[in-house]
Amino acid sequence: MQRHIGVHMSDEEMKTVEAADEVAFRSPVPTQMVSNGEYNPLPQTEQQRQVEGLIKEMADVQAKRHGMDRRTFLATSAGMATAFAAMNKVFGPVFDVSEAEAGDMEMSAYRASQLSNQFIFDDQTHFIRDDFKQEGLVGLTKWAVGAKVNSRINEAPMTLARYKMDNYLKEIFLDSDTKVSLLSGAPFDDPSWWLISNDAIQNACRAVNKLAGGTRMVGHSVITPKYPNWMDEVDRAIDQLKPVSWKSYTIGDPFGPSKYAWRLDDEKLMYPFYEKAVKSGINTICIHKGLMPRDYEKAFAGTWESATVNDLGKAAKDWPQMNFVIYHAAMRPWLADAPDKEMAQFEKDGYIQWATDLARIPEKFGVNNVYAEIGTTFASTCVTNPRFCAAFMGQLVNLMGAERVVWGTDSVWYGSPQWQIEALRRLEIPDDIMKKMKWTTRLGGPNSEVKQKIFGLNSAHLYNLDLRMVQGPAFTSDKLAAIKEEYLRLGGDTGRSNASYGYVAKKDKANA
Repeated sequence: MQRHIGVHMSDEEMKTVEAADEVAFRSPVPTQMVSNGEYNPLPQTEQQRQVEGLIKEMADVQAKRHGMDRRTFLATSAGMATAFAAMNKVFGPVFDVSEAEAGDMEMSAYRASQLSNQFIFDDQTHFIRDDFKQEGLVGLTKWAVGAKVNSRINEAPMTLARYKMDNYLKEIFLDSDTKVSLLSGAPFDDPSWWLISNDAIQNACRAVNKLAGGTRMVGHSVITPKYPNWMDEVDRAIDQLKPVSWKSYTIGDPFGPSKYAWRLDDEKLMYPFYEKAVKSGINTICIHKGLMPRDYEKAFAGTWESATVNDLGKAAKDWPQMNFVIYHAAMRPWLADAPDKEMAQFEKDGYIQWATDLARIPEKFGVNNVYAEIGTTFASTCVTNPRFCAAFMGQLVNLMGAERVVWGTDSVWYGSPQWQIEALRRLEIPDDIMKKMKWTTRLGGPNSEVKQKIFGLNSAHLYNLDLRMVQGPAFTSDKLAAIKEEYLRLGGDTGRSNASYGYVAKKDKANA
């Protein structure tokens, strides 16, 4: 079977997926797993089909009551509440929502307004450069087009406008409560296929911050260990670009296998970099870990172990001056075809592949400089098995401490992050899981101390944002806030598209 390198999927697997924004039900919360191309999307489960049916049924009733069509209703705060109420009916009471809120436009709008000024720092966001012209690309499939490894790549018609800066600004800052975003990139063995250059990242940050009149976007510089002369780019970034942190992939190329895979604890390769980073004051590095396809042992033969955290403990202990932010919380990922069995396995032994290894590192190695970022893994688990999502978050908070869990959404690959924000605001760890795991820390209400730390305070600390600015009016009175206020006044709050971008598994004929 020929592997479709650009999206981790073979030609045969490509026949099983469709463009999410063209075929998926536009629910406020996705009703099936959406993949950006880095992993195989799980087919819609029976429970997700039940959720989708309930959302449609409940929304039709409420839309009729309010004299609007279903799609318009689902773009409102009440529509969002309806989606979580439907999920509770199917999965059990994991989300803090009432049917009264779902049916009361004023109540849901008031709740949304009360939380709209919450400080939210999205630690993982993406868009592609404007001169990226390959319109057949979707879900990070550019590598595959360039390498000509899949003749069927263009069978999923898409447009790249959704992944570019204009739509990014709308989805992130107008259609969600995000206040600050960290713009990221990704390396490839062939640098000509990079999504966005280090220079373009910083140029975008300067443009947005100039528009806003304050700090609304900060940026990475991507490093490429083992590349020829890679430290020269590090020196240039320190001298000219001045990023807030570094970003890299220990597997080398996210679509691998790569000839540039490496380890965080490689003393010869990485320790000189850490020394230079600490001296420069740019002492945070964000590392992609986990998020492997089903057949990772074959597809990433010889390199997949670089996606685990078995190289993290020693590096963190040897370099306490560095902060190590592990993207996707290193989950392997939670994408098997039997989510209920994986939940049962967790309840049996408390282990989540690779993510639990990460959660145990602070205590095992006696370090306090390791952080778990939850982009993609939170989104995927939340819509597939919310109990598992609650267990996943509970494990991070209770084993690592709430001060070491970092909010990220991997947007705009999945559209506006507002539904993810709402999901965490409403999520709580069920009592039976708390008792079984002997945990003591709950997630709490929508603006609890734990959730404030996760949503933004931890990142504010990592990236040296002035906490007086975070807790003051800076994000409610700048020019970007004024633009958002006008956008909402003109009906932007009912203009959310509820679109998800990327791939979803095709529905079988029996459930079409």
